Amino acid sequence: MSKLNIKLYSAADNLRSKMDASEYKNYLLGLIFYKFLSDKLLRKVVELSGESLTEYNISKKQTDLYKKALADEDQKQNVKETLIDILDYEIEPKYLFSELVEQANKNIFQLKSLKEAFNHLSIQYAHFNGLFDDVDLQSKKLGADEQQRNITITEVLKKLDDIDVMGHNGDVIGDAYEFLIGQFASEAGKKAGEFYTPHEVSDMMARIVAIGQENKQIFGVYDPTMGSGSLMLNVRKYLNRPNSVKYHGQELNATTFNLAKMNLILHGVSKEDMHLRNADTLNQDWPTDEPYQFDSVLMNPPYSAKWASLQTFLDDPRFSRYGKLAPKSKADFAFLLHGFYHLKDSGTMAIVLPHGVLFRGAAERAIRQKLVMDGSIYAVIGIPANLFYGTAIPTTVIVLKKGRTSRDVLFIDASKEFVKGKNQNKLSQENIDKIIDSYKNRKSVEKYAYLASFDEMEENDFNLNIPRYVDTFEEEAPIDMATIGAQIQDIRKEKAKLDASLYDMISSLQYEEENEKWIKGALEVFNHAK
Repeated sequence: MSKLNIKLYSAADNLRSKMDASEYKNYLLGLIFYKFLSDKLLRKVVELSGESLTEYNISKKQTDLYKKALADEDQKQNVKETLIDILDYEIEPKYLFSELVEQANKNIFQLKSLKEAFNHLSIQYAHFNGLFDDVDLQSKKLGADEQQRNITITEVLKKLDDIDVMGHNGDVIGDAYEFLIGQFASEAGKKAGEFYTPHEVSDMMARIVAIGQENKQIFGVYDPTMGSGSLMLNVRKYLNRPNSVKYHGQELNATTFNLAKMNLILHGVSKEDMHLRNADTLNQDWPTDEPYQFDSVLMNPPYSAKWASLQTFLDDPRFSRYGKLAPKSKADFAFLLHGFYHLKDSGTMAIVLPHGVLFRGAAERAIRQKLVMDGSIYAVIGIPANLFYGTAIPTTVIVLKKGRTSRDVLFIDASKEFVKGKNQNKLSQENIDKIIDSYKNRKSVEKYAYLASFDEMEENDFNLNIPRYVDTFEEEAPIDMATIGAQIQDIRKEKAKLDASLYDMISSLQYEEENEKWIKGALEVFNHAK
């Protein structure tokens, strides 16, 4: 764990004893985000003034420089407009994070000042609207009264002030933020499944969808169940033009939606490249305007969730060509078909689902058959159990493509290759590399991968259960019966010696008349055994 991550995580100590991780993450991540925005603005002020960043690396000096620039009525408006043009926002000096911390250090900080700071950004700039709604400064869990709540937030502000969120290159603070999301997911347990895909799984999926598309001038990525946004963000690591990515994401949970938006901003994604929507993915299609198809689609939807499954959806272009709808109690294929509809003909889609989608019957079998007959399923990858927070079940990553001339499917069984952890299993870099290499080579590998023809899948009635294609059975070594027999004889001899010793011991006991019956009974047992 890096020093930055340790500092960030330790800032949660004042909240950890007061509430569950699924709640206190909102406070800590919201405050880190606000500090980032504030410090980024001050850094930009120093750059625009022509001063040395090295000389002005103390927030107090930066703040004074900002106040001085705004004190000049002739340049005040120009400074504000320049900041808004470059950063897409500005913050009044009194609302700067450094100013709030100064109040905290003097023990005069008031929660209403922080609330006003949040409101200023949310009201003035649409792209920040609602992002701080989950930082409930009036929650009784922070303290029984206003004074106690003030004290709690004051201590958190002081700890966060010690963190240099701008003193790192690239996406370090964004990556640290994502580290914290993972830590909170671990602590929150089952509640975390809604917003976090473990980094190594996210990384593996991102590498897969980027293959063959690394040189695209503009790259569009779409995640209809985006959670924290990590699946989308990881793709750019494997592209030659990472700054040309356009992000489209949808999320039903408002709190998680805000989390993703903050995460993208912290990773330097501009508002022009960010197209996010807080809504139900299945019940109402989105996006419907151009662009509505993307170079990659990445998904980790809620497993076997319920959905409407109304007959009217058979007229919906997302589902109409499959003739059947995913059952009401299991929306897995509804999510898959939604994502696949939004994939470009030249793109790649990767989705995490429970193994049941590979072999369940009825409507799901019909949908699966149609996908196989169209050549849409490119690969099925079985990954280990207990990788995800909130569920211990083994899962599968299904890779889909459009317009293929072949209908074969590559099956990879990576379920037995992982690093066992105390609470969660993990994929090592070696585990991930092996999956990617097998995916690229697209050849059968004994006990690991199998390239199945359409005819084989048809013979299996379109059952895609991985063990039908990848035989991982390990034959047991032959048993040496002579050795086993000798071992049994040795055990019997040792037992006879012990019995004789115990018999002699009981026979030599001095006992009262009342114990005579018990002693004789024990001796009879030994005699019988002989």
